Amino acid sequence: MTNFEQWMHKLNEMKHYDPERSMPEHLVIRSASARWLEEDVTGNPSRVGVLADVPAKSMEFYLQEIPAGTATDLQRHVHESVHCVLEGSGYSEIGPETLRWSAGDFVYTPPWVWHRHYNDGTGRVRMILVENSRQLDSLGINKRESAGNIPYDKMDRS
Repeated sequence: MTNFEQWMHKLNEMKHYDPERSMPEHLVIRSASARWLEEDVTGNPSRVGVLADVPAKSMEFYLQEIPAGTATDLQRHVHESVHCVLEGSGYSEIGPETLRWSAGDFVYTPPWVWHRHYNDGTGRVRMILVENSRQLDSLGINKRESAGNIPYDKMDRS
């Protein structure tokens, strides 16, 4: 099929779009389906549960656990992210600000701002993480960097 034929096919699909016919097969994704990434992949003591089966086209969903007395790495990414704190308490360094949070709070991280999340409590922190990284992936502009396990005030921002 030529590029023009593909374009015409797509145009026809858009003209005859039926949202119910186009619904994903799986609309309920169990948290037990999370594929857990450990420290050797995350670069910090937190565990991240990838929920790759969520059929969203613009957002990604993760579970995150931060053990007591530990923190994530200092990182930044071009996508937005929101952590919904399910259990535990701690604080985040988001740019030059240090902000406390606990269960029931939502922590917003703006694009390309260095940030790090700390669990300074005695139990684990559990969060749901939502980010618009799939949208940026589809545009070919998603990017993520890690400065490692250092606090924000030790970051070389020159």
